[in-house]
Amino acid sequence: MVGMKTTNPLSVPRLPGRPREFDAEAALDGALQVFRERGYHATSIPDLCQAMQLSAGSLYKAYKDKRSLFLAAFDRYVRQRHTQLRPLLERQPTGRAKIGTLLQFYAESSFGSEGRRGCLVAGSAAELATYDDEMAARVVGALQDLECLLAKLIRQGQADGSIADGVSADDTARTLLCVVQGMRIIGKLGKSREGMLSAAQAALCLL
Repeated sequence: MVGMKTTNPLSVPRLPGRPREFDAEAALDGALQVFRERGYHATSIPDLCQAMQLSAGSLYKAYKDKRSLFLAAFDRYVRQRHTQLRPLLERQPTGRAKIGTLLQFYAESSFGSEGRRGCLVAGSAAELATYDDEMAARVVGALQDLECLLAKLIRQGQADGSIADGVSADDTARTLLCVVQGMRIIGKLGKSREGMLSAAQAALCLL
């Protein structure tokens, strides 16, 4: 594999002097939204400056280049999704209920404005992972973590009696991974909430 070029995609002059003070997390969230909506290659430095409310000079002083900024945004996106999902799962009493909550979480992320923004993991897998070793490792890690979580929840459900013992935890986890990632891709096409929730309910029948 060949890594993405680390040169600046646009010839934007760097500003001299000290970087201006800014909220790093808020700025990164702004970049994250643009990357989700447009993808890596279609996002320009002016787009990022506008979304982050930074000058080009301040952006380049905080991040070496667009690729470094994208990797930071990717890591923040994965952390945010875990932080949102964890307490929802902890409230559920059984493995099956936890998986139902996870499926609903992905369904609720796959319609309307959130759905059209898309999933940075799924988008990066399609756009970047083939050409960039570091990005590929991040995508593989994120997907493996989700697959392992699903398998763990299936086994928990088998232990508490909410999921049949005959269900293959590993095979079913892999299938559910394909379902939830497919939801995020299809969600960019403007699907309805009812349609996504219906798909989640159908996937739950695998258990």
